[in-house]
Formats: sequence, C-alpha cells, structure tokens
Amino acid sequence: MWFKNLQLYRLHDSTPLDDGRLAECLPEHRFRPVSGVEAKRIGWVPPAGRDSDVLVHEVSGHFLVSALYQDRILPSSVIKDELDERVAEREATEGRPLRRREKLTLKEQIYEELLPRAFTRSKRTDLWWSHRSGLIAINASTAKRAEEVLDLLRQSLGSLKATPLAVAQPPSQVMTTWLKDVSSRPEGLIVGDAVTLTAPGGEDGVLRARLYDLDGEEIQTALSLGRIVSQMAVELDGKVAMTLCDDMSLKQMHFADAIIDEANAQDDDEDPVLRLEADFALMAGLLDQVASDLISWMGGEAQPAT
Repeated sequence: MWFKNLQLYRLHDSTPLDDGRLAECLPEHRFRPVSGVEAKRIGWVPPAGRDSDVLVHEVSGHFLVSALYQDRILPSSVIKDELDERVAEREATEGRPLRRREKLTLKEQIYEELLPRAFTRSKRTDLWWSHRSGLIAINASTAKRAEEVLDLLRQSLGSLKATPLAVAQPPSQVMTTWLKDVSSRPEGLIVGDAVTLTAPGGEDGVLRARLYDLDGEEIQTALSLGRIVSQMAVELDGKVAMTLCDDMSLKQMHFADAIIDEANAQDDDEDPVLRLEADFALMAGLLDQVASDLISWMGGEAQPAT
C-alpha cells in the first residue's frame, strides 16, 4: 500500500472527521461493477481488499480510504471499422451517400451495441487524509485521476472544501536555485540524478537528463542560458526518494530499505489488516513530515485570495 505518487490538497474544513461523518457517509457510495449500459463507475472499496469490509482506517489522526475506478475498454478503432462497414452496406443498398447526421446516429447505435460486450479494467486509488496537518494526499500520477477521487469524496460528504496545495514561492524557481547554488539547499535534501529543464515561454523544447550529475557543467550551462527546473529527483533525509514537480506533486516515490525493514519488523500477528495499518501509520507519519518540509522550503503556503 506504499504510495508511489502524491497529489496534495489543502483542507479548509475538517468537520467530516470531527463528527465521524466520514465512516458514516462512504457506504452509500460503495463501489459496484459497471452495468452493461455504463461506460465507467467509481466507488469506495475496503483499503485492505478482501481481508476486510472496513472502508475507513484511522491510525493516529490519519485516515486511509480507497476508491475503485472501473471502465469498459471499447477502442475507437473498433467502432470506426464497424461504422465503415455498415455505412458501405447502407450506401450500396440505398444507392446514395449517407448524410453526416445519419452516420452519427449509426455510430451511437454501434457504441450502445458493443459496450455491454467490452472488457472492463479497474484501477484502485488510495487517499490519505491527515487530520493533524489538514492535508489530503491522493496516490495518483495525474491530477485528473486525483480529482475524480476527490469528487467522489465530495459527493459522499455532501461538500468538501479542499484546494490544490499552493505555496508562496514557485517550486520551479526554488528548484532552479537549488541546482544553481549548492549552499541554498536545505539540510536533509539531496539532489538526485534526474531533472527536466524547460525554457521560458516554452521555446526550444524540453531538456531531460537522467542518470546524470546535476551539478555538472552541462546542467549549469543550460541553467545559465535561462532554463528552469520543472521536475527534479530529490531525496529527503535518506528516507524517501521522489521526483518533485513544479505543481507540488510528487512522483516515482521510493521509500528507503530501512523504512521498509522497520515496517516488516513490526508485530502484526500475521493479520493483514494490522499489517496494513502498521505500514500506513509509518508511511503517513513520514509523508506528513515530507509535506511540512517542502512547504517550508517553498516559503510557506500561499495566502488565499481575498
């Protein structure tokens, strides 16, 4: 259950946790498989999978919930091939070309006929709610998928005041400074071996370096020509490595072996639910500190607009 990505949101109201509404509201939106006439569906599932029916796990002020997204796979090429064949048959039979509206109607009919027979695919997405820090973090590689889960949470609770985490200083500017000036790097931060550089205004494309010495002459030259950092591999206190992005999302997270060993050493009586909660408690505490450090290094959070 160790998170691989983080999309961060600031909470402006923690009432659903204070009065216990979170556990009460989720069952109404429990996941059910897509029907034959549905293209997609999302709902809550137990974070522990088949080992438990509990939808919310709470450990030391941290809450873990999981959403399952399921959709039907119906490639556009399949619809196009079937449409081309039916259009050709109709035109040959009627001796005239079909109008655009007739083709669109035929395409809709094909979609409705093929959808129930299409294969389904499922994707689980975990959400961590930190009551202590007032943050929500979603284990999703894209903001779009994270927003789908956040929308489900809003529907379940009736309302939820949460906005993407915003910081006072642009992350791209801060990361660029870290690369330019070694002395500017915060204590505990180690620059990794991968970076993505962009030029102002989007000119000259994107420069990506991987398995590279970021303090080397080539990178410094690129920075001197005006390029700025949009993504950079970093490591914090030797505990977690990640790619920090200019929108404050974290990707390709990897926890140090010492952290995993510490989790494995905890006594769980071979109970999968206890194992999940022990891992979650360790991960959540660490990520809470990571988020706090990053916010501090970016000059604090941006003040909301009045």
